[in-house]
Amino acid sequence: MTEDDDWKGCDMEEIYRNLNPFELKHFPPVRFSDSHSVLYHCPIKDYSKPPAPLRAHPKWDAFHVRLSCSGKSQYPVEDESGNIVIENRWEMIKKALEGPITNSEEFESAILSYNSKYKDEWKFRALHTLFNEELDEDESQLFFQHLLPKIIQLALRMPELIQAPIPLLKQSKTHSLTLSQEQISCLIANAFLCTFPRRNTMKKKSEYCNFPDINFNRLFQSSGHHVLEKLRCIFHYFRRVCDNPPQGVVTFHRRYVPLADLPNWSQCEFPLGATPLHITSSGTIEDQGKGLLQVDFANKFLGGGVLGGGCVQEEIRFVICPELIVSKLFTECLRPNEALFMIGAEQFSSYEGYAGSFTWNGDFEDDTPFDENRRRKCTIVAIDALHFVQSAHQYKEELILRELNKAYVGFLHPLETAAPGVASGNWGCGAFGGEATLKALIQLMVCTITKRPLVYYTFGDRVLRDEVHKIHTFFLENNVTVKTLWNILKNFQKEKQSGKKLYEYIRTEVLNKDKPLIFRAVYALRSWSSEK
Repeated sequence: MTEDDDWKGCDMEEIYRNLNPFELKHFPPVRFSDSHSVLYHCPIKDYSKPPAPLRAHPKWDAFHVRLSCSGKSQYPVEDESGNIVIENRWEMIKKALEGPITNSEEFESAILSYNSKYKDEWKFRALHTLFNEELDEDESQLFFQHLLPKIIQLALRMPELIQAPIPLLKQSKTHSLTLSQEQISCLIANAFLCTFPRRNTMKKKSEYCNFPDINFNRLFQSSGHHVLEKLRCIFHYFRRVCDNPPQGVVTFHRRYVPLADLPNWSQCEFPLGATPLHITSSGTIEDQGKGLLQVDFANKFLGGGVLGGGCVQEEIRFVICPELIVSKLFTECLRPNEALFMIGAEQFSSYEGYAGSFTWNGDFEDDTPFDENRRRKCTIVAIDALHFVQSAHQYKEELILRELNKAYVGFLHPLETAAPGVASGNWGCGAFGGEATLKALIQLMVCTITKRPLVYYTFGDRVLRDEVHKIHTFFLENNVTVKTLWNILKNFQKEKQSGKKLYEYIRTEVLNKDKPLIFRAVYALRSWSSEK
């Protein structure tokens, strides 16, 4: 069966509003402002080389990334006499990495020399398995003799490439941060070498307990074949950026919407059937959703288990587009009325499989065009769904409302021009326990109120494809509004417990609400006839 046989609804031309797929804009241009930090000289004057880093006064505080190369980054070590002395940690890092490292055991020892607090905890099982059991001797030598020295050299360029403080994208504040791809590669190289200070503990009262992990130590310690494949993706990324530094830029935009500015769903009269819907059982968001707002089924701690054992939608996107990983460095965990947008990331790897079957499948040449600011025209929005242990809980009114508002924050268009469509799918389903039939309706409602077309990928589920298409057609034929559907969803929980199906219940409620009017009309007609 061809891809054309796998979709229903409107065609992609209607989704793109009969324009070029990349014609509609998602975000305003890159501009310095109090709400937008730019770490390179802007505007870019020479596109033949990476943008020049911007110099600004360094900061070592709770509002900025604590950089590995800062003179204020210090570490306690035991001297030859057994006394504890404080040393400059960047000097320790440079010393540990300057000598030849010929195998994974020496690599582990080098990293532990400036993370000695964890010498009895960190065991880099995945790295040892990869180099001692999976790769042949020539491949291992190629990594330690050629690639690793380049990664180290890239990481140690931090004082040269990062000359301005990196703000933390903190909760309850809208802020943008734009970095060059070269700067990002340097930061990821440091994460790979586990150099970032104060980021190795997630204890409740630690400084970064509300931030994702960023150092790669947890990935190195994980197990499973898919973990080794994720490492192959990372190695391939470094091969590309070390040999040919990329010249673009990437923006990270944290959006916070005050509760008072969220929609009143019970008052929204927009008709659901008017929203263009293309639903397909084939294809993926990243491959077929070009030019659209692509949804990352996120963890509230960005990246989820990408630096651990996780390997589902978000983690896969992060390892094939490793520049997304840097968001974990500065993005505080998302609150219910927040989302993170990532604009301009490049895809470096191809892949096959999912979860345990995930496999790196070689190089990927990303042909996505650039915008006027040298960002690739790829916009990803990270929105985190709730995790439901018991399926029935997701039909509680306050939890449906939470998901509606979360998607609204992610789908709200910031420009006055027409909004590009949304490329999404079974958001919050699978491991998070959400039901796709409900999540499809939630996203359709939000696309309706934000005036965005919706492309929905069911990832091979043709039954779901047909069900969603039929209910959308029903909405169109019966002029069902967002308000009507919201009022029906609020009352479904009790019906769910009695075994009723969601879409059957919706149809019944919509058709029954007009019955009294019909009965009155029939009664009036009969009365008029009898009088005659």
